[in-house]
Amino acid sequence: MNDCTIIIPRNRFYFFSTFDVILKLMKDLTNQLYQNHSLIYKVLLFLATTFLIVYSFPKSGQFKYSFEKGKPWQSENLYAPFDFAIKKTDAEIEVERQTITESAQAYFNVNTELAAIALQEYDLNFSSVFPDSLELLNKGDLQNNSRSILQGLYGRGVLDKTYSFSSSKEVVLLEGRNQLGIVKYESFITLDEVTSYLNTQLKDSLFDDSRAKFLSMYFDVIKPNVTLNTSITDNTLNEELNKVSLVRGSIEQGTIIIAKGEVVEGDRFKILKSLESEYQSQVWSEANYNWILAAYTLLVALALLMLLLFLRKYRIEVFDNNTKVTFIFFNILLMVMLTTLVVNYNSGYIYLVPLCILPLVLKAFFDARLGLFAHVITVLLLGFVVTNNYEYMFLQIIAGIVTILTVSELYKRANLFISVGQITLIYIVAYFAFFVIHEGGVDNLQWETFLMFILCGLATLFVQPLIYAYEKIFGLVSDVSLLELSDTNTKLLKELSNKAPGTFHHSLNVANLAEASANEIGANAMLVRVGALYHDIGKMNNPTYFTENQATGINPHDELSSKESASMIINHVLDGIEIAKKYKLPDRVIDFIRTHHGTSVVYYFYKKENELMAGDVNVQDFSYPGPRPFSKETAILMMCDSVEAASKSLKEPTSTKIDLFVENIISKQMEYGQFLNANITFKEIESIKKVLKDKLANIYHLRIEYPE
Repeated sequence: MNDCTIIIPRNRFYFFSTFDVILKLMKDLTNQLYQNHSLIYKVLLFLATTFLIVYSFPKSGQFKYSFEKGKPWQSENLYAPFDFAIKKTDAEIEVERQTITESAQAYFNVNTELAAIALQEYDLNFSSVFPDSLELLNKGDLQNNSRSILQGLYGRGVLDKTYSFSSSKEVVLLEGRNQLGIVKYESFITLDEVTSYLNTQLKDSLFDDSRAKFLSMYFDVIKPNVTLNTSITDNTLNEELNKVSLVRGSIEQGTIIIAKGEVVEGDRFKILKSLESEYQSQVWSEANYNWILAAYTLLVALALLMLLLFLRKYRIEVFDNNTKVTFIFFNILLMVMLTTLVVNYNSGYIYLVPLCILPLVLKAFFDARLGLFAHVITVLLLGFVVTNNYEYMFLQIIAGIVTILTVSELYKRANLFISVGQITLIYIVAYFAFFVIHEGGVDNLQWETFLMFILCGLATLFVQPLIYAYEKIFGLVSDVSLLELSDTNTKLLKELSNKAPGTFHHSLNVANLAEASANEIGANAMLVRVGALYHDIGKMNNPTYFTENQATGINPHDELSSKESASMIINHVLDGIEIAKKYKLPDRVIDFIRTHHGTSVVYYFYKKENELMAGDVNVQDFSYPGPRPFSKETAILMMCDSVEAASKSLKEPTSTKIDLFVENIISKQMEYGQFLNANITFKEIESIKKVLKDKLANIYHLRIEYPE
């Protein structure tokens, strides 16, 4: 058999190699996208927020001067930069249009034939109603007099319906295309007025005895003979309205408009408003549209970039969490769009927008520094939108600072009401000061603005239900939710007290110690208390393996190896995380479960195993998985948990023993680097030590022995 050689063309080799390269590139690109998906999301969020903010801005150029009616001109002398017309205000134009509408002539068609027909029908009815037996003279007088009443009625004209014209309005009477004359609208008789007119005429005549008969005959023959000619009337009115001028004059280039220090009022105000409008329309032209839009986008992007850099530098845990970054950007966007909506509707209502909700919300979920920084960024963005932006920005920044400084423990309703009252007072005081500076007195003080500040304060109280909604939408946790979780009657804590009463009692003691420590160093006391209450819930799965729950004196660890015992102890952390997720505890609370032992070693069983194995022991088998505490609150819990648990071993405790005991435990934790990732200082640790020593001394104080 001959050997066969398969020959593959060179171009086939090239095809396969190129395909492999493309496949590898696509795989690398996919890996890169996956690794950097968080950063990509932030970039897209940044771009989307920038676009929406710029989109919500008014599409006009910014007039470089700021002015208000009735206040002095603060800038230099202003000369007309170009020729422009002085525009009438909308109110002035509306008054002119109303005047023209009221004075314009209306055109009515008159049917003269209906009067003749009505008289003929009346004569026939008269003959049938009144018999020939009446005296000739008397019957003739009756007929002539009654005919004259009908003729007088048609002489004035009977309208087909009532029109909304003034009584003094001039109307033109038309018969076909011929003009019969001009009369007042009040000369016509409407159908509603016919009865009263006839009664008046009959009362003044000689027909008192036969009034009902005459009224019946009149109503049988009377028909409207005057109708509005809508076409001619509307056309005439529209012609007059179209003649209304939108301007009252013009200003030539170089003409002085207003000097520095002059009060902006009267004609000066109208000229300035015309210049502002003309300037904006000229600047925001089709040619400059893209440039101005790009400039707005650049400034907004710069402001939002500063916020991201702040998060990256000082709040890395927030920056790494896309949900939290989205939440912050959403709230900024919401405030900007709400304000621009009010400005577009009526800029006079600008102070009705409760902008202080933003720092309140951010402080409730994060911290005061982040809340104030985001508030300042938002106010800077709104400076592009509002009029008199310096005054507005000053008021809002001061109000934001007061909000941050005064609002504490938001879950307490009284605190919120007090803070809102203080914010409202700051608004009023600052606005009053600005008004006096501009006006030089209080004679023309606008009290309705104070009312708007009060309404703004009331709207700020809406922050409570808003925080609740945010918790459900974004999965965040506030002090209000923490207060609910701290209730020992919750389902999970009740289960803990039933299954592991010793652990429950230990958790309560740790919670008290941790809360006192947090208050001492200015940490979140409510958060650390809740974390302490739930940190050992994993012990419910195997409660008897922990000494605090061994009421019978039987120790199940006696039947296990040291390694197995250590594993049972260590697993309470993982079990706790699973239980917490099952009961949908917030991530901020679960963090305490993860970190309360850090990467420490189960020393008792490690030492026991080490003695048994003569030092040949892997320390990782006896170490908690971590992570280490990464905040002040989680570091506090680690200290308090270790101290409280170990304090049960103290025999005949004294003040000196307690001090050495606390020092040794916390020093060991520091020696093993458990607090390296937490933003806690040596000074704060010393303060926590002092609190723990005092609390333990109070717990273990000696009582006098009472006689039997």
